[in-house]
Amino acid sequence: MRITRLIIAIYSLLILMACTDFSAVESKRTELEKEEEKLNDLDVQESNSDANQAGADVMPAEEEVSLTEPQYKINANNWTVEPINQANSKVVLLTIDDAPDKNALEMARILKKLSAPAIFFVNGHFIDTPEEAEVLKEIHELGFAIGNHTYSHLNLASLPEAQQYKEIVGLNDRVEEIIGERPKFFRAPFGSNTDYSRKIAEGENMVLMNWTYGYDWEEEYQSKEALTDVMVNSPYLVKGANLLMHDRKWTKEALEDIVKGLKNKGFTPVDPALISIEKE
Repeated sequence: MRITRLIIAIYSLLILMACTDFSAVESKRTELEKEEEKLNDLDVQESNSDANQAGADVMPAEEEVSLTEPQYKINANNWTVEPINQANSKVVLLTIDDAPDKNALEMARILKKLSAPAIFFVNGHFIDTPEEAEVLKEIHELGFAIGNHTYSHLNLASLPEAQQYKEIVGLNDRVEEIIGERPKFFRAPFGSNTDYSRKIAEGENMVLMNWTYGYDWEEEYQSKEALTDVMVNSPYLVKGANLLMHDRKWTKEALEDIVKGLKNKGFTPVDPALISIEKE
């Protein structure tokens, strides 16, 4: 439409140029220049409008949200990690208890290097000081899940309900104070749960778990070679095995070989973030 109007204007100017009335020609040329300016303005406005529309069709990077649905759940009958739907079943869950004592931070760095996710189950008496709190914060910032292993590592079955509550909820409060979020997983010391500790865990929206196997507290496995061998070649190594390890020097020394050995057998360390916290 605009092109047609411009052609008509040029044609009119040519006709006038054939006449001897020069003032009429000048007047028409002025009108033509004004018309061209208007058309240029319209082109700029439409171009901006098209660009804005294109931008509206693309979500800005900071607004893009990647929602990851849970792909696994904990089987409370045997404490294995079970796939939901079509998730890879040949996985193991790596867990480190009694953290962060003397070795947990270095263990976290080893696991990070190996791209091996894990849960660090913490005790409150290891995060009492500002320095200890910084260690926990660094482990969390490396990308590892923080689990609740009670404040004092006492056998819950020997405690009254009020003290059980303090041991569990008090630690959740402390962890949240340090890392800004509450633990999503709970493991009782010695695997000794009570009806009341189960109720507390449910009220705190934590997944209850024990383990499939672990050996590093037994004297015969307190060396790098022995612990690596039994963790990788245990008869209890099955799909979804929930592996218990501790913040110990020999476990730290064996950790890299354990992870590599498990991977060589085709097992993938599962990301705790993919484990459902919903109750069935």
